[in-house]
Amino acid sequence: MEYTIKKLGEIAGVSTRTLRYYDHIGLLKPCRINSSGYRIYGEKEVNLLQRIMFYKAMDMKLEKIQEIIQNPNFDIEKSLREQQRILISKRDELDKLIENIEKTIAYNKGEIDMTDKEKFEGFKKEKVNINEQKYGKEIREKYGDKVVDESNKKFLNLTEEEFKLMNETENEMFKNLLKVYENRDLDSKEAKNVYENHKKWLSFSWPTYKKEDHRGLAEMYVMDERFSKYYNDKVGKEVVCLLRDIILKYTK
Repeated sequence: MEYTIKKLGEIAGVSTRTLRYYDHIGLLKPCRINSSGYRIYGEKEVNLLQRIMFYKAMDMKLEKIQEIIQNPNFDIEKSLREQQRILISKRDELDKLIENIEKTIAYNKGEIDMTDKEKFEGFKKEKVNINEQKYGKEIREKYGDKVVDESNKKFLNLTEEEFKLMNETENEMFKNLLKVYENRDLDSKEAKNVYENHKKWLSFSWPTYKKEDHRGLAEMYVMDERFSKYYNDKVGKEVVCLLRDIILKYTK
């Protein structure tokens, strides 16, 4: 079956403007142009649009989508199964978070009892969800879905004591980072402490620590203003570039 650009837009829930743009950049071209000058799309184009929309729903950039689609070795079934796995994982996380929120509402109304462990589990899930919303897109593009999913799983499995130690480690790192900001000595014990505590803090959630990944993360802190703001606000000074320099020095 064939569709005009207007009809395809209606059944797919995509604007004709978007479809024209996809044609313009070579992402989705019509199978032909009819005698009246209208773009006509066939089954092949419909299937391709479905794949594009899958990727868009996962916040993938158009440049990346185009790169995947134009790869002659691209395995469609493998890609769809991977998307399915990721979406199921996200759905399960949201279901658990919703369940915990419902329990918390009932607990606050005095309708049920809620253990400290249950409260803590809900807090961790909420933190993972917030981090995914804020930084998930960039982190997944840089390190891949598998690494991020394993990292989230490791974080969710932290005990209350481990989570407390993780926060204490980060606070110790911030304290020493302020000292290095004041003395500007990257060879000082405080600078080394910053690196060691940042590494330790990452290791609470990273599946495997690698120096090259640590260096890449440090560069991302500087390049992405959201990460920069987090570190600068925590210390109350412009320290993100200093943190990056410390990490680069001690990961050589």
